Amino acid sequence: MEKTKSTFDVLSSINVNDKVEKKSNLTYLSWAWAWAEVKKACPDAKYKVIGDPLTQKPYFYDENLGYMVVTEVTIDKETLEMWLPVMDGANKAMMDKPYTYKGNAWVNGKKVEVEKTVEAATMFDINKTLMRCLTKNLAMFGLGLYIYAGEDLPEVDATPSTPVQAPTKAQAQEQKAQAQQPAPAPELAELKKGTDDWNKVVAYIEANKSLGIEKIGKQLNRRYKMTPAVKKEIANLVSAE
Repeated sequence: MEKTKSTFDVLSSINVNDKVEKKSNLTYLSWAWAWAEVKKACPDAKYKVIGDPLTQKPYFYDENLGYMVVTEVTIDKETLEMWLPVMDGANKAMMDKPYTYKGNAWVNGKKVEVEKTVEAATMFDINKTLMRCLTKNLAMFGLGLYIYAGEDLPEVDATPSTPVQAPTKAQAQEQKAQAQQPAPAPELAELKKGTDDWNKVVAYIEANKSLGIEKIGKQLNRRYKMTPAVKKEIANLVSAE
């Protein structure tokens, strides 16, 4: 049968919304489900782990930066790579030894600075990251690509990391008064051509042109500050055939 749609068109048309889960402000797609869907649509699909040729390990390691894994997927004679750092549950880079950093916690109803620990990475952590990397690699071919748009924007961690004691009456009144104050508008990152964010936006537009410039524009305005020149470029991308 003559092929009428590209691999990207086929895979990007699959709705993944009911197969995702949220963790620490990031969205994850089940790797097993993702691979099954790709193989059903593209039986010739194959992948491999790219290891460090010097160590023969299935990961790369830098003593100052941490661990990185890389995968490679080939579909219909097209090969694309993807990489992902090994991170803990708080999305902090894991090293070969534990280390500490300054973070925030809620104590007696107040946010205070505390010292937090990132445990050393294990092969279990590396294996999980490899499968997440594979899933992200598949997204480059279209499957669930839209869920990665803007994933690297900083999020405010408002989750208490220590038990919260009941506030006093005065504290409760103060918290109520603060809650009634309008929240400050979040600081948006500026979208610039040639950056990683720009590449993500271009990929998002390619996968969602059918939404039209109005809906795409609203979505991007929630995430980025954009100059008139950048907005014009985005409009051109949306309208391009």
